[in-house]
Amino acid sequence: MKTRGPAADNDDGLQLIPFRGLRYVREQVGSLAAVTSPPYDVVVRPDGLHHLESADPYNIVRLILPQAAAPDTRHEQAAETLERWLAEGVLAPDPEPALYVYEQRKGDILQRGIIGALALSAPDEGIVMPHEDVMPHVVADRADLMRTTAANLEPLLLTYRGNGTATGASAVIERVILESPLLSTTTEDGFSHRLWSVTAPADLREISTDLAHQQALIADGHHRWATYLLLREEQPTPGPWNYGLVLLIDTTRYPLQVRAIHRVLNRLPVADALAAVETCFRVREIDGPLPHALQALASAVGEGNAFLLAGDSRFHLVDRPDAELLARTVPADRPEAWRSLDATVLHATLIENVWRIPDSPEHIRYIHDTESAVVQAERTGGTAVLLHPVHEDVVRDLARQGITMPRKSTSFGPKPATGLVLRSLRLG
Repeated sequence: MKTRGPAADNDDGLQLIPFRGLRYVREQVGSLAAVTSPPYDVVVRPDGLHHLESADPYNIVRLILPQAAAPDTRHEQAAETLERWLAEGVLAPDPEPALYVYEQRKGDILQRGIIGALALSAPDEGIVMPHEDVMPHVVADRADLMRTTAANLEPLLLTYRGNGTATGASAVIERVILESPLLSTTTEDGFSHRLWSVTAPADLREISTDLAHQQALIADGHHRWATYLLLREEQPTPGPWNYGLVLLIDTTRYPLQVRAIHRVLNRLPVADALAAVETCFRVREIDGPLPHALQALASAVGEGNAFLLAGDSRFHLVDRPDAELLARTVPADRPEAWRSLDATVLHATLIENVWRIPDSPEHIRYIHDTESAVVQAERTGGTAVLLHPVHEDVVRDLARQGITMPRKSTSFGPKPATGLVLRSLRLG
């Protein structure tokens, strides 16, 4: 991958084009909040899935995580559901192509960005930079869903670094939010959401000119980005599949939060996990509730790799790994910033060599919410491995070097709500 700064040539940066968004018709659903969902990989199944399905008969989870009696018919069912909702007028396309300004707000958290169809670029072009590896079976599943529904059902979250002033795309955002939004709702997590359309030619040109100088980091949606690229290669001629639905955020104006994604090792009891590491890590039991244990983890991370193990109604801090063990198990052909990542040590040293756990969905679950990870481990008799988040600057620096982190290493947020605007490939 070639390394580039933010000021690339005009034809060598981000190209975001308008599209006719598919949106829920307010009069046809109970409420906009009731039909939305977190991104597909954040929904904690089965509890979260059942909760969303019962929230409203038209909840978007029926499209992004369809359930069927025969698993191999799930995606056909999603396609049929989408067609039925369009025929019934539950979903309808906007009258003209647009870019969309999207705002999320909760307390002191404010995020604004632009939703559009982004021209897909090859990894070696350095225009869109992934920072995590992907799991082939997840890409295959998402590809089959997109292929069958012919739709981008939820936007990726991408970030770029503007100049910090209200110019270009940021200036358009500041003007548009003074107008009445297309929709406004508050979801049960306390976030308010507002959406505006941008159709004026002058505004679209201003956004296009600004973004043409930018490169973007994938903050959330690596598997969907890999899916976009896979499906584009299947097409015989250029067309709608050469673009993918994204939300672009300028983090110089709206910094994202970065959180860790935790692991639940379904078939490894905590006692067995601790017994295997006691000779090569320091192990301490941490008294107190989860917040106190997480504070202990944050303090330990400052001194090196550290993990918090849970699942037996207690918390165990595992830190100070044996240097010879790390030298033997962590690949030496990567930068030190990658070699020292907690996620790197977790997978290369602990999961692969100490615990010897197969890297498969049956053995490892990836859960964003800390408390949910602990609860899942206690339910299954497994081990929750809680991680401390990586700073965004580390992520971006590795991505610029073309170095990907272990998959599911970071969780940027807040994530866009799924269901506010969709993109049909049949509409272009």
